[in-house]
Amino acid sequence: MAKKKKGRIAIPFLLTMFISLIIIGGAALFIYNYLGIGKEKELEEPIARNTNTAEYEDSHTVLLILNLPEEKCPYSFVMMRSVPSEKKLLFVGIPSNTIAVVDGQQARLDESFARGGAASAVSFSEQVLGVDIDKYMIFGSDALLKACDIIGGVTYSVKEEIVGFDKTTAEQYLNGSQIQTYLTYPMFEGGEEQRAYTASSLLSAMINQSDLQRLADGLDRSFNTIINLVESDITAVDYKNNKNAVKYMLERGSTIARFRIVTGKTAAGDFIPDNSFREDMIKEYFTDPDSISDETSKSSGNVSETVSEENKSQGAE
Repeated sequence: MAKKKKGRIAIPFLLTMFISLIIIGGAALFIYNYLGIGKEKELEEPIARNTNTAEYEDSHTVLLILNLPEEKCPYSFVMMRSVPSEKKLLFVGIPSNTIAVVDGQQARLDESFARGGAASAVSFSEQVLGVDIDKYMIFGSDALLKACDIIGGVTYSVKEEIVGFDKTTAEQYLNGSQIQTYLTYPMFEGGEEQRAYTASSLLSAMINQSDLQRLADGLDRSFNTIINLVESDITAVDYKNNKNAVKYMLERGSTIARFRIVTGKTAAGDFIPDNSFREDMIKEYFTDPDSISDETSKSSGNVSETVSEENKSQGAE
């Protein structure tokens, strides 16, 4: 009897093994890919930093000075305090004839500015207001008119009879030229105190009546325009550091502006300020609300600890 050839058994056996390897290998590859075994984990897209926010540290203070020598009128001084995180803007009018003791000597605001420039006016205003002032801006006629044009004028009640204004105590629209005429009016019945009141209240009304979203959208253009028309120590870096916070305030805020005036009395042509206005102003616009919360929590904790100790003492007795 002839022997069976080994090849007849080996070939089907090898073919079966080959097919089995393909099937098993394919299944293994599917599971391998499906479960992601051995794959390098893809890096997730970084989450963009939300710049449309503001913190208390973004707050800043600027002394606004109106200097129009061609009008032969007193200077106007207004401190602007911006607190973007709380969407608040404060304008404080300071009478130009305000007197105070600065560096051990009595001085007057308008004279300090005329003699030592903006730096002296800033130091003087810090002494009167009891706060730090970061920067200054000195406006001439061109800068004032352009700023009024950017913000959009104001509807305001003019109680003085001035040529070129409607003879009514009702509110009327004022363009940039009329605003300049009003701020430089030489015969305010209330003198420089009334001029300071007018400047701060008018600025507040201008902001509240403006289209805040429009101001936010055009912030870069407006800054570049105004900064080239004023004398200021505000730099492009300062603007870059505060731009997002200011835009946040404008985009999220509504009727954000308020105004106040330094209180005091006039004697012999000088305005003598008192400190009654300081406390509320500093508490509302120059104090981090989080620090107040922390202090309140600490105080509450201290009270609780005291009560607890008293209870323990009474229990021991």
